[in-house]
Amino acid sequence: MKVSLAYGRTPLEVHLPDKNVVKCLAYQPMKPLDLPTAAINGALHVPIDSPSLLQLAEGKKTACIVISDITRPVPNQVILPPILTVLEEAGIPREKITILVGTGLHRPSTPEEKLEMCGAEIVENYQIVDHYAENKDEQMYLGESPRGVPVWIDKIYMEAELKITTGLIEPHFMAGFSGGRKAICPGIAGKETIAKWHTPLFLEHENARSGCLEQNPVHEENTWIAKKAGCDFIVNVVLDSERQIMHVVAGNMITAFERGVEFAKKLVLDTVPEPVDIVVTSAAGYPLDLTWYQTVKGVVGAMEIVKKGGTVIVASSCAEGTGSKEFDLIADKFPTIDAFMDAIIKDEFYVINQWQMEELGKVLRKARVVVVTDGLPPEILQKFYVETAPTVEAAVETALKQYGPEATIAVLPEGPYVLAELEVR
Repeated sequence: MKVSLAYGRTPLEVHLPDKNVVKCLAYQPMKPLDLPTAAINGALHVPIDSPSLLQLAEGKKTACIVISDITRPVPNQVILPPILTVLEEAGIPREKITILVGTGLHRPSTPEEKLEMCGAEIVENYQIVDHYAENKDEQMYLGESPRGVPVWIDKIYMEAELKITTGLIEPHFMAGFSGGRKAICPGIAGKETIAKWHTPLFLEHENARSGCLEQNPVHEENTWIAKKAGCDFIVNVVLDSERQIMHVVAGNMITAFERGVEFAKKLVLDTVPEPVDIVVTSAAGYPLDLTWYQTVKGVVGAMEIVKKGGTVIVASSCAEGTGSKEFDLIADKFPTIDAFMDAIIKDEFYVINQWQMEELGKVLRKARVVVVTDGLPPEILQKFYVETAPTVEAAVETALKQYGPEATIAVLPEGPYVLAELEVR
């Protein structure tokens, strides 16, 4: 069987033994929107549980629009122009509109990335600035949440008279789904806020997982924080595997997001009848697979369907390396994943970005992880408690020798973008 895995900017073609492949999990067949710009315009004027954007903008002197950074394939070049047009129709001058890149704790955007995200016309005519989570002088303190999270949010956003967020609704390995409230936390939240929100207090809950919002403390907490910060209007989209716009929701931050999740679930959910020995997956290609840090999302996306003692094989470009100095520090400090997991559960160790290693640890306590990449050498990756292979085919061959010729394989070509679950019986 020939399968195309999302990998960097160019798909990776791999060959798998037909008799072993149980299923290739994928998006459900649906038709993308014929006229996405028209759909966005319609959503701005007839939103969900909200006055129109024009009504909200009238009389306002300043506006802030939050967009995702380069690690999310949000079609900002399609989403932003209709929003900007409405704001200017309402009388808000261009120089009073700020496009704020929600970097969370990621690195700042390069000029080239701003062009890629927004297009030349917007870059040349509007102020586009990055959020800096580590710069407290640029944050506003809003108090502490009931769960003890200190709430710091970007001042540019807080001081704007009209607050708008944009985003992409897709499965998220901690918060259930991305989109909605995530533009604010972690998107434009301060370092202390993001760090506390990512501790085992939240992440070790059984519902802090992909596709689950109900009683998910990660989702509940950043929703509380986003409400505290305030949001006048959201514009979120759902994309297919070709990054085409399938659905648009706009309006109230809570209800519009929930409506978008309803649609996304129908699109991205796919199942296998029972756990498999081997999962072949990806990190969803560019831009999500730029780093090993982000690749962990592809690994975690396979966890629900792999057998205890099974193998997850992930293909990822890792073109920008490991992705985090703190991530490297953990790998250097702890000889085993169990030593790391025990330390954070006992509150004996803490470092920024440890949450990604914690999520990887959940998978490693269930299955082997084998990485296929041309972006990092084996000796670097092996420090992160994973194995490596030169090709997906070689990794599969090794796994079949371990589990036998009748071993079962499931394939996730789009990695974490598909919500992989077991059939409900």
